[in-house]
Amino acid sequence: MRKPLTGRIFSTLILLSVIVGISSCTKTPRLANTVAVPSVVTLNVISSLTSTTVQTGGVNTNNNGSDIISNGVVYSSTNQTPTITDSKTTDTINLTNSGFVSRLKGLTPATTYYLRAYATNAGGAGYGAVVKFTTNASGTGFTSTVSTFAGGTTYGYQTGTGTAALFSGPQALTYNNGNIYVIDAVNNAIRTMTTGAVVANYTNPTLGYIDGPLASAEFYAPRSIAFDAAGNAYVADMNNNIIRKITTAGVVSTFAGNGTYGYVDGSGSVVEFRNPTGLCVDASGNVYVADRGNNLIRKITSAGVVSTLAGYPPQVGGGPIAGYLDGSGTTTYGTAALFNSPTSVAVDASGNVYVADYGNHSIRMITSAGVVSTLAGTPVQKYLIGAPVTVSIDANGNLFVVDQTGRLLEITAAKVLYVLAGAINTADYIDGAGASARFNNPQGAAVDAQGNIYVSDFNNNVIRKVVVKFQ
Repeated sequence: MRKPLTGRIFSTLILLSVIVGISSCTKTPRLANTVAVPSVVTLNVISSLTSTTVQTGGVNTNNNGSDIISNGVVYSSTNQTPTITDSKTTDTINLTNSGFVSRLKGLTPATTYYLRAYATNAGGAGYGAVVKFTTNASGTGFTSTVSTFAGGTTYGYQTGTGTAALFSGPQALTYNNGNIYVIDAVNNAIRTMTTGAVVANYTNPTLGYIDGPLASAEFYAPRSIAFDAAGNAYVADMNNNIIRKITTAGVVSTFAGNGTYGYVDGSGSVVEFRNPTGLCVDASGNVYVADRGNNLIRKITSAGVVSTLAGYPPQVGGGPIAGYLDGSGTTTYGTAALFNSPTSVAVDASGNVYVADYGNHSIRMITSAGVVSTLAGTPVQKYLIGAPVTVSIDANGNLFVVDQTGRLLEITAAKVLYVLAGAINTADYIDGAGASARFNNPQGAAVDAQGNIYVSDFNNNVIRKVVVKFQ
């Protein structure tokens, strides 16, 4: 028997109403939260390390369109990738300067910690790279003593032993083959000094530009000296705008540059520098130059070919370009690394070049491929590095930084920063324990084979010796 038509119509209407009802209850799905977490960088170097405290921090590099809610560091002795559920600091948000400082207290002595910077916004928490450090077993972990090694408090030009010798504004120092070489800047000369404090003359003090035997060669405000594996010396002759070479036989020649204040890469007489101040030599005989006036790091091969390793070169019709930017390449503005008055360079056994970036209050690192990163300090965190004028390195990969404001710093191979002697923004002449010692415009540092550190104290016209003992 057929169902009545009206019954079929009624059943169809009921089915349609059910379908419509289901459709009307189905809501458009919400879009997932698309706010990206902040980008943040952990400071590479920690400082003020004791048995129970440490100072570190981070830099907010991008809030990704959402206001930063909090920032600081997270840390743990058990979790190697700590998060905000672990111990953390909550530090002042500084979006204008991007950097923040974190001070940790109540740590356990002789304990390894894992730490990284964090920042939060509406999208959640973003993290920087993990930094590992170990607290000292007791106290600060080291003691240091400063004494006067050579020179008198009056300026002059005199050979002799210890305080009988006289300098006029000593600057860069270099240790080589048992001797310390002193750039005696105001005297336009280079001096030698034994580890027994016997001071002699290496070049003559006559201002000028003459190549030839050491006895007659002339320099104009030399700023640094470095040696290659064969014993040849290279000098940044700042006011002559050239790099000089001194052979082991004592013959001076012009290695790179033509004396013109400018910027030209190449070889021979076409090359130009703008007040080169620092240099170093790697194991292959390449010379790296802190070309301060051009805000560049230049490279000179052993054959004398000059190129730009890092920094953005002056453009045609324009002057030097200063700034603060990590990166690589030298041809595209905005991606090329930027420096601000680099003053000194040092190279490690792997070919990494370290730069005292004076105007940026930081120590930068350049890989052999020309990639630049910041090792310590930022333009806005001046308390950390201050005004770095010299960076040098020892055989163990420890860096020694002279802060012109009055301090000798060490950045260990484990990336721990110690203030070995002096105090920031204090000028005096005081020997004694490291923290109470005072310098007056220190300029250079060198480390001998026994680990003793020598500091050129420019305004006091003396060379100081710093003995450090780690506990």
